[in-house]
Amino acid sequence: MTAKKLFVLVLSAFFLFGSAGLVAAQEKKMEEKKAADTTSAPGKAVGKSKNANGTVKAATAESLTVVGKDKKEWTFAVDTKTSIKKAGKAVVATDLREGDPVHVQFTEADGKLIAKAVTVKAGGTAKKEEKMEEKKAEKK
Repeated sequence: MTAKKLFVLVLSAFFLFGSAGLVAAQEKKMEEKKAADTTSAPGKAVGKSKNANGTVKAATAESLTVVGKDKKEWTFAVDTKTSIKKAGKAVVATDLREGDPVHVQFTEADGKLIAKAVTVKAGGTAKKEEKMEEKKAEKK
């Protein structure tokens, strides 16, 4: 075997092992990224946003309980980052009334449902009650 052939053989081996090493490193990186996406760090939302529709059962400064048409009940955590709109205006969770029809956009983190956006839909029991109270106040 000549020196030239030996050199080409050694160079080919380095190239082959180098390429295999790059592929293995890339696969390892992909596996690590996939593992990081499926595990949840404290306070970090996992997965995509989900939606829920129903009526308000209870609302406090920290939580919102909503009942769906199928009587399924959800309790969402509410914080200062939660966007809450009623009649197109920004409000706080305590402004929501029992019976208000709502659409909730939420995520799930650490086994908790976290409300990202709450929109009160037009109509609903609470709105009717407010109108009745306004009419009573006008009559007085």
